[in-house]
Amino acid sequence: MQTPPPFDYERAASVDDAIALLERYGPESRLLAGGQSLLPMMKLRLARPEVLIDVNDLTELSYIRVDGDVIRLGALTRHRDLLESSLLAEHYPIVADAERVIADPLVRNRGSLGGSLCQADPSEDLSAVFAAVQAACVIRGSSGERVVPIREFHRGPYETALEPAEMLVEVRFPVRPGCGSAYEKVERRAGDWGMAAAGAFVRLEAGRIAEAGVGLTAVGAEHHCSRSAEEVLRGREPTEEVLAAAGAAAAGDVRPTTDQRGPASYKRHLAGELTQRALRRAVSRAREA
Repeated sequence: MQTPPPFDYERAASVDDAIALLERYGPESRLLAGGQSLLPMMKLRLARPEVLIDVNDLTELSYIRVDGDVIRLGALTRHRDLLESSLLAEHYPIVADAERVIADPLVRNRGSLGGSLCQADPSEDLSAVFAAVQAACVIRGSSGERVVPIREFHRGPYETALEPAEMLVEVRFPVRPGCGSAYEKVERRAGDWGMAAAGAFVRLEAGRIAEAGVGLTAVGAEHHCSRSAEEVLRGREPTEEVLAAAGAAAAGDVRPTTDQRGPASYKRHLAGELTQRALRRAVSRAREA
């Protein structure tokens, strides 16, 4: 049995306490939420934190709510709660679409929103979801809070905009009337990392696409999105020809690699096809909204 290297353990009593502990122990400390990504990496010796700071008692970071015209998600919200949220199902069904194909119930019961985003795995699903809806991340440190667009939060594989003594506390995005969203994924087996996945968001005005977002994961898309596909969509009627052009643009924005999940050429094909499928469903939902 693989075991992680030795580490010290602290349990945070509040967000401010967690930040103070991060400052005390420095860059060799890590926050522990669900542990569904961090602990396996520690067992494989791919991560070697000297101190784990447990934040599971910070229930003030577990919420899904509307504040005015903004939806706010606490960083400690579990995958299960995102899946079961009637609020998100009403406004952004893309979240439940993705959560249904993330891992398995055991992982979804423990894994957290913040943990998934901060892991910054290049195949992680919620990164593509929130890139599609163009969410923002609220980051807190000892000097206060700052807001970073999700597309700037992820700087590369396993790298985020977080400084050593900062933590992600919230993800937020606006309520948008007349919008639709959807997520499509191809995986080798249920609960696996995807071979490719695409998320789509559209807002319609007078039959045309006023806003569009395309998120991609597992295919090497920069910042988990396709800006080229979004440019194709904006201001145009969502015809099959337009959606096909957006899919082709998305396929051109990815840089997949050949690995045990499949050849790069197939992943590139999937990126385009799944973008089209997600867009069709997003448009259909927007028309029903």
